[in-house]
Amino acid sequence: MPDPHAALPFSAAVHPDARPAARLTWDSREAGPDVAFVALPGETMHGNRFVDSALAAGAPFVLTDLDVPRAVRVPDAWAALKAWAQAERAKNRRVIGITGSAGKTTAKAYAAAALDAHFMPVFNTQPAIACFLVEFGASAGPLVIEMGIDRLGEMAELVELVRPDVGVVTAIGPAHLEQLSSIENIVREKGVILAGLRGLVGAQAAPFYPGVESYGFGDVKHAGQDLEVTPQGAHFTFDGIEVHLPLAARVQAEAAVLGLLLAREAGLDLAEAAARLSEVSVPGGRYRVHAGRFTVIDDAYNASPVAVSAALAALTGMPGRRISVLGRMLELGGTERELHAQVGQEARAKADLTYGVGAFAAELGERAFATVPELTAALLGEVRDGDVVLIKASRGISWTPEQRAQAGVGLDVVVDALLQLRDRVQLRDSASADGSGN
Repeated sequence: MPDPHAALPFSAAVHPDARPAARLTWDSREAGPDVAFVALPGETMHGNRFVDSALAAGAPFVLTDLDVPRAVRVPDAWAALKAWAQAERAKNRRVIGITGSAGKTTAKAYAAAALDAHFMPVFNTQPAIACFLVEFGASAGPLVIEMGIDRLGEMAELVELVRPDVGVVTAIGPAHLEQLSSIENIVREKGVILAGLRGLVGAQAAPFYPGVESYGFGDVKHAGQDLEVTPQGAHFTFDGIEVHLPLAARVQAEAAVLGLLLAREAGLDLAEAAARLSEVSVPGGRYRVHAGRFTVIDDAYNASPVAVSAALAALTGMPGRRISVLGRMLELGGTERELHAQVGQEARAKADLTYGVGAFAAELGERAFATVPELTAALLGEVRDGDVVLIKASRGISWTPEQRAQAGVGLDVVVDALLQLRDRVQLRDSASADGSGN
């Protein structure tokens, strides 16, 4: 519990009314009686503009350079937060850092389950990581931290902040190319997490890091055995332990191998770790399978070429008519049209029916639509019993709903529309079956 009256690793003037908090946030909208606010500089405005609203919401304290009630007053809020995070992290004996061009969140969820560890929530920015370390750094158990980058030099900053004992790279592919420029830069930047540490790389990333221990299936150092993927999920063995992952595919199974490897190295009971893995639930939009009259694979949280390729590979293992619905992948730089075309070619080879939407709709699918509403209307008129529909695109997280609709990103709305259609059909059929329909 972050306590402003405890010994702090930085000089601060602590207001007498400041009190301990359950957690920290840099988003004033999340501030409340148990959530303290850190006023950090942003791209367009400073968090100091929202200190009053955080205090009005009941924040136990605010970390700021302003002289206000319940202030932990410091010259530089970010420097203070970082120092606090590093001091708390130093109290923990085992921290796992995970990065990669795809699969970070999935690997984090499965590694944390196997280790029975505290883990990062959805956000993986430096402020989010710092707040997490202040909250959980002193925990007795291990920590699992997702470390995402989108610019040169950022991984070195994250490693300095997190100081992981184990560094993991899940996969390598074109992502954030507008800032990172090339695959070579991505490999080098991601690889900073491996330098001087216990390093592990996923099977897809292994060729980029010769000599680093690899995990997954096939020709890797730490391999799961007898992988079988069905519409019901994935099954394999590791070190003689059987593992069942409901509604999972190969990507999730590889993440589970990582988790079991880390659990074995930590001396944990592997059967108990495997049982925890079978109960993992990833956040919405990350390969979440919704089964029913037709199946919807919600993988719409984000997209890069390597992530879309993995999702399409999982789609091929599904029975029924396979439909891919793909939207624009952001931050691919000058090669974006070529990369979209390559993904679309793979989709045509692996799906029975392909849809594309947005700027590169024709590259992504045989049925191309300019906007998300147009796509949604067409798809709802096409889908039928037994179909399996994969939805994947980038989010455009800072965009308005109108911008997302026009650009062909943020396809979570398509997922929602499909599920509503499916549920209406199921409800209508159930009503007819029991005689209550008209």
